[in-house]
Amino acid sequence: MGELSSTIQQRLSEAYDSMHTAREEGDAFLVDARQAEIEDLHRIAANHNIDAPRRGV
Repeated sequence: MGELSSTIQQRLSEAYDSMHTAREEGDAFLVDARQAEIEDLHRIAANHNIDAPRRGV
């Protein structure tokens, strides 16, 4: 796995975890921010032909 792929996978994992925590805590602003970050990371992955499966949100 290349460095970019590894970085995207790590950042996605952190963003999903943070989004789930924010949702549990009722922090709608942070949920929205993490969703936007996740979408950006998936867009970057797609542009570089990196497989980045989506998690249930």
